[in-house]
Order: sequence, then structure tokens, then C-alpha cells
Amino acid sequence: MTQHLILASASPSRAKLLTDAGITHTVKVSDADEDALTAAAGPISPAETALLLARAKAESVAAGESGTLVIGCDSVFELDGVPYGKPWEPAVARERWQLMRGRSGVLHTGHWLISTAISTLDGGSPLGHGEVTSARVTFEDVSDAEIDAYVATGEPLQVAGAFTIDGLAGAFITGVEGDPHTVVGLSISTLRRLLAEHGVAITDLWA
Repeated sequence: MTQHLILASASPSRAKLLTDAGITHTVKVSDADEDALTAAAGPISPAETALLLARAKAESVAAGESGTLVIGCDSVFELDGVPYGKPWEPAVARERWQLMRGRSGVLHTGHWLISTAISTLDGGSPLGHGEVTSARVTFEDVSDAEIDAYVATGEPLQVAGAFTIDGLAGAFITGVEGDPHTVVGLSISTLRRLLAEHGVAITDLWA
């Protein structure tokens, strides 16, 4: 059975994960206002925040689709119980790395899968399922010079927690407890479980 998957994310790392896993897909970036959603949600955990934003992304894209599957994802890094998203500014990224070096934190990735071909009985809303996966990441005790060099590349500015395991920061990560794909931003095994909730086998999406 042919299935079509849409990735509701601008992340090239997530798209590459799907491609490397042999999963055919297209990309459509959502217009969900993450800051507004987070503010409206009030005090929720980092894991709950990741799932909230993943759902919002999926629902935003699914609203304009029919007969497709839409996966939304969002990642939040947690250190000492404090959630961290994208730093955006070099000074913020530098401060984050000074906090993280030589320590461990948890990267939470929320996943929300919607089938626009299946509606609920209460008014036709698309059927969705979600799950959060978490992985503990341990960092090298990197020097200020290494931090400055990394921040200068621009890589950490637009990624949750100011690091990527599949990029330059891989040299500064000593261990991952959990699914490494979670740290990249999309757990393929979690996607498999969510697809099964919709009666779809992941092999149906193989190229």
C-alpha cells in the first residue's frame, strides 16, 4: 500500500534521517507560533513542551492536506530541570556551552503523527498520535577556545540545546544514553510505533 509522508519541519537533519532510513517524504514547514504556544501553555515540563510543539507543527501542516501522513517533531534540551531551545545569538550559545561542558543533560524530542485520511467521530478532526523520546547526552569538558571556535561556525545557533550530535559538536560529546536519533531530532523507531497506531507499516514508506 502506497503512503505519503510529510515532514512538518525545516530541519535538514530530520529530513536526512528519513532519507537515510529509506523513507520517502516531502517537507512542508509549519507556521505554528512556538513562542506564543509555549507562553499560553504555562508551566509545563520540557518533555511536555516538546510534545506540545510537535503537535502544533503537525496540525498546522495537516490542516491543508488530505489523504496523507504528517509528522511533526520538536526538541527541547533539559539541564538541571531547566528547558533550553535554540539559542539564536552567539553570546547565548557560548553561555550554554559553558554551563554544559563536562556535564550531562537530557534531550527530549516530541513526535506527533497525523493521518489526514482518518477522522475522529466527533467532527472530522484528523486522527493523531504522539510520543516523547528522551536521551541523556554527556559532554566533554571543552575549553573556552573550543567553545568560541564552535560558536563562530554558526552551527549551534539554530538547534535545540546549542549542539548537534551529527555535526561539528560530535567531537564534544562523549556518550548518549538512549536512541541517538532522538538527539538528532526524530526517532525512527518511534515513528515506526506511531505509524502502527494508524495501521501503517514503516516498510510501506520505503523508497
